[in-house]
Amino acid sequence: MAAITDMVDLEIQDGVAVVRIDNPPVNALSEGVRNGLFEAVQKADADDNAKAILIICSGRTYIAGADIKEFGKPHRGVVLFNVQDVIEGASKPVVSTIHGTCLGGGLETAICCHYRVAVASARFGFPEVKLGILPGAGGTQRLPRIVGVEKALEMMVNGNPVGANFALENGLIDEIVDDLFEGGMAFAKKIVEEGRPLVRVRDANEKLEEAKKDPELFNRFRKKVARKTRGFDAPESIIQCVEDTLIKSFDDGIQGERDRFGVLIKGIKSEAQRYYFFAERQANKIPDVPKDTETIPIKKVGMIGAGTMGGGISMNFLSKGTPVTIVESTQEALDRGLGVVRKNYLRGVKSGRLTEADVDKLMGLLTPSLSLEDLADCDMVIEAVFENIDLKKEVFTKLDAIVKEGAILATNSSALDVNAIAAVTKRPEWVVGTHFFSPANIMRLLEVVRAEKTSKTVLATVMALAKRLGKIPVVSGVCPGFIGNRILFKRGVQAQKLIYEGAMPWDVDDVIYDFGFPMGPFAMSDLAGLDIGWDVKTSKGETLRDRLCEMDRRGQKTGAGYYNYDPETRAKTPEPKVEELILEFSEKMGKTRREISNEEILQRCIYPMINEGAKILEEGISQRPSDIDVVWVNGYGWPVYRGGPMFYADTVGLDKVLGKLKEFQEQDNDDFWQPSPLIEKLVAEGKGFKDMA
Repeated sequence: MAAITDMVDLEIQDGVAVVRIDNPPVNALSEGVRNGLFEAVQKADADDNAKAILIICSGRTYIAGADIKEFGKPHRGVVLFNVQDVIEGASKPVVSTIHGTCLGGGLETAICCHYRVAVASARFGFPEVKLGILPGAGGTQRLPRIVGVEKALEMMVNGNPVGANFALENGLIDEIVDDLFEGGMAFAKKIVEEGRPLVRVRDANEKLEEAKKDPELFNRFRKKVARKTRGFDAPESIIQCVEDTLIKSFDDGIQGERDRFGVLIKGIKSEAQRYYFFAERQANKIPDVPKDTETIPIKKVGMIGAGTMGGGISMNFLSKGTPVTIVESTQEALDRGLGVVRKNYLRGVKSGRLTEADVDKLMGLLTPSLSLEDLADCDMVIEAVFENIDLKKEVFTKLDAIVKEGAILATNSSALDVNAIAAVTKRPEWVVGTHFFSPANIMRLLEVVRAEKTSKTVLATVMALAKRLGKIPVVSGVCPGFIGNRILFKRGVQAQKLIYEGAMPWDVDDVIYDFGFPMGPFAMSDLAGLDIGWDVKTSKGETLRDRLCEMDRRGQKTGAGYYNYDPETRAKTPEPKVEELILEFSEKMGKTRREISNEEILQRCIYPMINEGAKILEEGISQRPSDIDVVWVNGYGWPVYRGGPMFYADTVGLDKVLGKLKEFQEQDNDDFWQPSPLIEKLVAEGKGFKDMA
């Protein structure tokens, strides 16, 4: 075997030139791989002993994409386009044999080969859209020629991988093989023996001709993805590139793809999405918890509370095959909770993701109980009772006496003092906060709240467990509201002040929606329910919320809150009575209402979040600025193409943010706007949050 580079080898075996890539962990298309492929294919093509060329990868995957660390840097070595030209232009059949994930530049390389085979577990896709870019090495021009225009659009705009069966049915691969190497070799020999032609995808136009018969195809697709792609730049650029396949030559289409890629890669939205890509992975790292920290096997889980949160959290474990014992205080509450869990799973039956037998199996893992004693042998117990510190302390005092030693005791509190909860036990090192977000069976964020005495073993176990459950864990210290809700509270304060000073709820919501959030603060309150924590017996009509609830305007569930809601579509419309009520409260407060610009609304909602994030960093509640961004992207709908509040602050300019904080502080004469010393320090040093990473 001859080493072409330290990442690529070439060997002639039984008439087949085997080009092997070995660039762990994912065989990314780094400089050494590109250089090696270019030279190896050229040598193999010129070698009379080789009748075919087989490209194969060592390790757990085929080429999983470009080397993202090279993005935005000057090109070094052979560029991928030259590698593709050598592969596609070879005089002998070039076959890729694929396993693991064949993504992005990896798939663009594979579809330049004349043939492709794969093992049944292989996955194929173009995830570039999730980084704010498009397939920039011919993917937008070749894929439609293989799988058809509409399916190509789906794959590239959604960015989700497809399986080997889909790939085979749609021409993306030519055969599914049992053994990666032997299957690839057998296929390569077969096409030589059969004298099959060299299939160059760039020359295949049959499926493009089919697409030309459907003039509404692109308009229909744009409407289909409009809601999901709102605010992003890459999806529309991908669509335009695919449109080019129907009206331009292949080479002109490639040039259009390159031009659009160049614009996207330099844009702030792509920069934000690439930043977030690394931020999410960084969040898993805890500086003082080594990778090899011992973890505890979680084979059985206890859940206290069968309400919305308890049931949703339980579903995460059940869906991964982990038995759950769920405890409630009354049979009625228990039955109701189990009914909701079953109903949620049955939705999966309607969508085809589950069968009724699957649901029965999942529900069979759930053991209902009215006794905490039944949690004695659980490896982890999660408390999800009403958000009241005294009640939670009472529960943990009882658990401490019941649950076996070595079990993790977790609270699902969204804001309360985990240190105080841990202190009522004799084993505070085994207590941790696990703040799941609602709906807990769907939302991916998990705030892992590290109390003063939480052990490293417990922390490592919960972080690993979160990954197994498909969650994105972020470590938070203990403070009221932790990371996410503490920042949310600051936005809420200003949103309320804005409507008393001159804006209306829909004005504020429109600005936040246009910024990229799925909804504004008032629409979000209606969705959650205005009556959370409200009691009709004690209500005195002293606040706007009290009055709305007294009018039975409690949010979407009653069909009215800050907005009116259509009973069928849930579409919201402003309500004049709410406007009258706000004007009444403004007058009582002695406010002189004024017109407030969209710019001021945005700054007064977003800048307090940035300021509070800085204070959270000062206090050591968050490990790093990017963790705050991960919380807000996953837990609160911050648009990923804006990176998160801390990344956004750097794009605005931290000096400008500081200037506005001081300006609002002077106008309001209010300590609410007191700038974080961290922001003042960073500005004085000419730095941003990015410099803290």
